[in-house]
Amino acid sequence: MAENGVRMERERRRHIWLGYAKLADFLTGTIAAGVLVHTRGPFSLLLIPLAIFVALIVVHDRVLRRLGRFERIAEFYARGLARIDDAWAGTGESGDRFFDAAHAYARDLDLFGKGSLFELLCTARTRAGEETLARWLLAAAAPEEVRARQAAITEMKDRVTMRERLFTAGEHVRAGVHPEALAAWGEGKPGLQSRWLPWALGLLAVLWVATIVYWVVARNWDLVLLMSLINYAVSYRMRRQVDPSAEGVEKAAQDLRVLAEVLEIIEGEAFAAEKLRGLQASLETTYKGRRMASSGAVRKLERIYDWLEDRRNGFVAIFNPFVFYTAQLTMAAERWRARFGPAIRGWLEAVGEFEALAALAGYAYEHPGDVLPEFAENGMADGATGGWFEAEGLAHPLLALDKAVGNDVKLGGKPQLIVISGPNMSGKSTFLRGVGLNAVLAQAGAPVRARRLRMSPLAVGASICVLDSLAGGVSRFYAEIQRLKVLSDLASGPAPLLFLLDELLSGTNSHDRFEGTRFVVKDLVQKGAIGMVTTHDLALTAIPETMDGAGTNGHFADAIEDGKLKFDYRLRPGVVETSNALKLMQAVGLKVS
Repeated sequence: MAENGVRMERERRRHIWLGYAKLADFLTGTIAAGVLVHTRGPFSLLLIPLAIFVALIVVHDRVLRRLGRFERIAEFYARGLARIDDAWAGTGESGDRFFDAAHAYARDLDLFGKGSLFELLCTARTRAGEETLARWLLAAAAPEEVRARQAAITEMKDRVTMRERLFTAGEHVRAGVHPEALAAWGEGKPGLQSRWLPWALGLLAVLWVATIVYWVVARNWDLVLLMSLINYAVSYRMRRQVDPSAEGVEKAAQDLRVLAEVLEIIEGEAFAAEKLRGLQASLETTYKGRRMASSGAVRKLERIYDWLEDRRNGFVAIFNPFVFYTAQLTMAAERWRARFGPAIRGWLEAVGEFEALAALAGYAYEHPGDVLPEFAENGMADGATGGWFEAEGLAHPLLALDKAVGNDVKLGGKPQLIVISGPNMSGKSTFLRGVGLNAVLAQAGAPVRARRLRMSPLAVGASICVLDSLAGGVSRFYAEIQRLKVLSDLASGPAPLLFLLDELLSGTNSHDRFEGTRFVVKDLVQKGAIGMVTTHDLALTAIPETMDGAGTNGHFADAIEDGKLKFDYRLRPGVVETSNALKLMQAVGLKVS
């Protein structure tokens, strides 16, 4: 990193001096022009400062490119250090566009937004990478897929240089590539598809050039005029097809161009993990019977695009209607689309998966104390079947390491339910979120914040941050019971449910709250779900007694030290014996008699 800083400072000095050099050259040329005007000297001398100015522009452009790359490398390491130092919130991609209020846990577990799990993880440079990472966090993968991702992450974890290159690839990659539009273009029906048309237009162009030669030699412009009218008429007739097609080709080529560097990085690595080798294989295609890398195919379109851009050049525009410059290049691009277009969606998916894996590998590298979870699909060692979640030293992954308190937790078999009581600010809600986020990380293939985690495949559902809706005319209580219906339906699905319920049914009276909570948790447990409920209402701690061993109590406590409330955020068995509501009211200056 220090070496990169030296290189960056060197290029900055070059940037400054080249700026001064261009200014000096311009002033010198201006003064020279004035002198030549007054002395009537040879103006060809002005070609010298002009040539120097052009050379300075070329050199300065290269310096700016190198400087931009070094600055992006510095950003890569600065963001990594910020994540390690717990100064990352608000500095990365929030993923707000992926937020869905109706999702079973996205809002409750802080998946997206400032300071979210997505912001902590995301280092992707393409929209495809961001979308893949978001999709992995929103839906659990099958155990075999999780294991494949774990193997890939383990192999990629220490390849810092490769992840640096991915992050710095392409100056405008993040904003440039729109996966769905690009894939749709590739899968669309190519226009101007005709075997004979390119040859016919080529013949007309050759004939037009021949008439020009004939005119120069014979001084007869009749044939030139005739061929010019014919070619112009053909160009005008084709314009309605050519112009939209050319614009579509240009947009797609721009998107693919910024993706090419990412493709080359993926193709250039040697991997042992099966998933990574599979992603590399998916980027291969065939061309004229030979295997070709996707980046090679993209470079072919780039060359067509570079020539097609020149159609706006004034000189080219003069001859374009007569030699069919735009039409020929557009047809070449459409032939490229017919050959390679259907593969674009697969390329984007491979890039997205690779970037998502790189993001999780970066998280693993920056959190060496986190572990990869173990999965069991057909029961645990003690013979229990159904949902299972057993962790040692589990802590909230969004908290700084020195602030995150680890706790042991076991759900599955007996008990399936833990009712957690405790005073305000003792850590109940944070603990629920920590359990949920680690379950999400585990089933995305990422390491988890724990000494050990063993679990079965689980559907995750939470009711922690349920909000009312004034615009929709929905109260908090009604929104909460709607969420409970979602969780009940999830519990009836193929995977056991891990439910996380915070202060359940707090918007109703004590009797209805007790009966409603008891009904909800019994319904979920009978469907094979496992989970936790937090509460301030100690009446709810009687629910486990009615569940024949399927439920138990746990609690967080507080203590008074030197006249101040202290919390250790440790989960203990049994029902809480303290309350701090009145103490907290007194602490803020309220008189409580």
